[in-house]
Amino acid sequence: MASQSFKRSAQLAVAGALAVGAFAATAAPASADPITIPGVGTFEVPGVSIPQLPVIPGITDIAPAAPAAPISSVGEQAVRAAESKLGSPYVYGASGPDAFDCSGLVQWAYKQAGLNLPRTSYDQAAAGVAVSQSDLQVGDVISFYGGSHSGIYAGNGNVIHASTAGQPVKLAPVSSMPYDGARRY
Repeated sequence: MASQSFKRSAQLAVAGALAVGAFAATAAPASADPITIPGVGTFEVPGVSIPQLPVIPGITDIAPAAPAAPISSVGEQAVRAAESKLGSPYVYGASGPDAFDCSGLVQWAYKQAGLNLPRTSYDQAAAGVAVSQSDLQVGDVISFYGGSHSGIYAGNGNVIHASTAGQPVKLAPVSSMPYDGARRY
């Protein structure tokens, strides 16, 4: 790998030196052939007639790399995990992977994202960093009903939560329950 890098550097240095030499030539009557530098481009230098540079193996037109995909935050990963459990049954005390209570869903989703959160909704409401409702971000853990219920902020004013017996894990408006606070992990 290092020898390929050195070889490429040497090839580019030769091409650059030839190009600089071509531009440093004094002006003369126009009738020059264009100069092609592989991987760089074709140039017309008035008054200079230089034979075409040889093609250097391994150098081709170099396109810029595609931008890297943004890295998901832990909170975004937790939301994706929770979304995969929409429709799963509510079972008091359950923490997945097939059934959940509210804090069990939050804990399980964050565990899928590589972070261990406390087990109970009260402990989840006391950990992390406090976040105001106006600053909610996808993945923030929201507490409701004085801290006795928790869910994960999914964006657009919605929360994913395991609400109560007989109701599956669902997406609901944050405003559908008495908001108590939010924490960011």
